[in-house]
Order: sequence, then structure tokens, then C-alpha cells
Amino acid sequence: MANIGFISLGCAKNQVDCERMMYRIQEAGHNVCEQVVGCDVVVINTCGFIDSAKTEAIDFILQTAALKAEGLVGKILVTGCLSQRYQSEIMKEMPEVDGVLGTGSFTEIVPAIQALLDDKQVRDFGSIDAPEVETGRILTTPEHYAYIKIAEGCDNRCSYCIIPYLRGKFRSRQMDDILYEARLLADAGVKELIVVAQDTSRYGVDLPGGKLLLSELLRQLCKIDGIHWVRIHYVYPDEIDDELIEVIATEPKIVKYLDLPIQHCNTKVLTLMNRRGDGPFLRELFQKLRSRIPGLVLRTSVIAGLPGEGEEEFAELCEFLKEQRLERVGAFPFSPEEGTPAFEMDYPDNDIAVARAERIQEIQFEIMDSYAQALIGTTMEVLVDGYDEEREQYYGRTYADSPEIDGRVWIASDEDLSEGSFVKVTMDGLDEGDLSGYIAEE
Repeated sequence: MANIGFISLGCAKNQVDCERMMYRIQEAGHNVCEQVVGCDVVVINTCGFIDSAKTEAIDFILQTAALKAEGLVGKILVTGCLSQRYQSEIMKEMPEVDGVLGTGSFTEIVPAIQALLDDKQVRDFGSIDAPEVETGRILTTPEHYAYIKIAEGCDNRCSYCIIPYLRGKFRSRQMDDILYEARLLADAGVKELIVVAQDTSRYGVDLPGGKLLLSELLRQLCKIDGIHWVRIHYVYPDEIDDELIEVIATEPKIVKYLDLPIQHCNTKVLTLMNRRGDGPFLRELFQKLRSRIPGLVLRTSVIAGLPGEGEEEFAELCEFLKEQRLERVGAFPFSPEEGTPAFEMDYPDNDIAVARAERIQEIQFEIMDSYAQALIGTTMEVLVDGYDEEREQYYGRTYADSPEIDGRVWIASDEDLSEGSFVKVTMDGLDEGDLSGYIAEE
């Protein structure tokens, strides 16, 4: 029996993979440790999507290597997208690393750990197109919410994106497996399920029958006792049909919040990105969604400085965001990734891309502030996430806020509140962009 520490970086989907590795390690009889210092093996589950993620992963590897040099940790195993992308370079450039597992081999974590404990090096890169292997998880989120991954890989082949080369083709999990996992999570106290995949909207297209099954999956998830909120991330605009809109609108457990990455609105830029749809299509879709789903909060991501984006195209994007007033927007400068078609295209330099992303954020700050101001005086359901010792105050989230990426509600309460409970809060102000309020009287 050995002590194994884990560091997980990147997206929620990567976090789920890490939780599955932790489960396998524990099932094999090893100790999964909260702190890496003192561990026999440290597993660093990396992201390799864009330059900033790669830099973060390398920094963590080097920090762990420094602990190893001091004798504070044993072996280092690098897993995830960075190891898949740089299969031969990692151990060559960072000799402190003792092993690497590709994204198609995280299920081999137990034999990999044993090999390292036996002082053997590990290099394992299984098929990135293999079906998902079902296994348990050790949750690393608070007990009251969890991400549930319904598919792996992506077939969209956006010209700027490296993910299909790292995660393989789109593979849906069987619905029965997802529902079984969701029931286990509910039995363990999970109140909010956050549905994730590279592209949740295409769930089911690769299963027998070739149908879009997200709507049916959501209906079934809503039937599970104990689940109070179901939140949907990463829905591509071109696969939103009337059935999905109807399910979101009519199922009380589905929060009226939709994460819908558009990346841009200009037709030329979208074409160069190999994205489907254009500005008029998006305008029509947003109008339709908002008319049929009252109170809908829309989250999206946009990229500034893409190939084909000149000043005119960027101005169009800014005007589009001012006009549509999406409640949640993340703006990122274009990261040219070697191995993608966009890497070979002409694009603005990084300083321009960064400046444009900052300009989008300035526009969005005003929109978000206006949205939050409009909520002052209203009473909303809030999920209590925790207690801030420094502020001596509880905090939580409304349906409009996904964990880690959106805002908080600071709650004034004379009574103790339970983490994971739902309370009614009357909003009475803003605190550095976050809403604040007090427990509403019954």
C-alpha cells in the first residue's frame, strides 16, 4: 500500500477523469492523499488545450520536481492532455518525470503506479478512440454538486482546436450507465448535477439509432430523487432543436441557464473556424430561446484575434455582444496551436488579441453589472456553497451561476445554514460584482 497524491488541472471533464483514477487507486488498496508532500507517487493530470494551460501544467510539474529533489515526494506521473500531446518530449525535457499516461490510458493508472513503485519507467498511450470504460469516482467537488460527463471526444474539428487530436472521436456513454452514476451521486448527497462533455448537444448520435438523445437524457435525470438542479454546459448552437428547448423550459429541475459556446458572430471568421452558423442565425436562436424559456441566462465563450478577424470583424463582435447582452461571457485571446489548421493561417499578433479580449471583458462587465443591479429587490433560490471564515458570512449561488466560473451570493443570516441546502434570499446590494442579500421571511 502506497500514498498517492493527485493534482488535477484544466476543465471539469479532466477533473472527472482524475476522480475516476483516484477511485481505481483506492480500490487497489492505496491511500489517496489530500496533500502531495510525503506521497510515494504524485499524479499530475494536465491540460494541454492552449498555451496558458500548458504553461500552468509545466509549472506544476516543475514545482513537484523541486519537492522531489528535496526528498518530499517520490515518483512523478504525468497524465492527461499535455502528456498525450507531447508524448516523447515530456520525459526528455523534464527528466524528473518518471512516467506518462496518455488520455487513452488513464484506466491503466493502477499498473502504472505499481510499475513506478517497482522503479520502472512508464509510457502508455492507448487508443484515444476507445469506448469509455465505466468506473466509480471519488468526488473532489463539494458533496452537494458534481459534474457528470456524458461523452468523450469531439467530431466538430474546429480549425483552432486541438481537442480531437488529444481526446479522439465523439463517444457517447450508454444512457443506463449515466443514469446509474447519477443515482449513486444523488444517494451520496449531490443536489446539483452539471452535465458536461466536449459537445453535450450531440449526445447519442454515435449510439445505435443515431439520434440526438440529450433531451431524453435530461428528462430521465430529472426523475431522480434527491437531484434538485440539473445544469447543462457546452451545448453547440446548431444542434439546439425544439425538443431540447421544450425540455429546458418545462422541466422544473433544469435550471434556466445554458452554456452555449459561440466563439464569434462574423460569418467570415466562423467559416475560417469551421464553425456552423453565422450572426443572423445566432440572433434568431437567442431570440427564440429567450422567448420560450423565461428568465434564461446565457453563458458563452468568444475568442478574440482569430484568423480572419480584422478591425471590422472585431467591431461586429463587440456590437453583437452589446446588442444581445448575454449575461455570462468569457473572452480569450486566440492561442495558435501547432497541429491545427488555424496555426497555418494569418492572424493578428498576440498583443492585439489580448487587447481585444480585454475590450470584450470591459463590455461584458457593464452588461453583468446591469443584470445584477436588476436583481436587487428580488427574492431568489440560492444553493449554499459554504462559509467564509474571514468574512464570517455564508455564500452560495443562484441558478444563474455555475460553480468556479460565475459569481456568488453573499448571504446575511442570523442562523446556521447547511452547506448544500437551498434557501430563499432577498437581494439587497452588490459586493464587488457579487450579489448580496438576506434570508427571506417565510
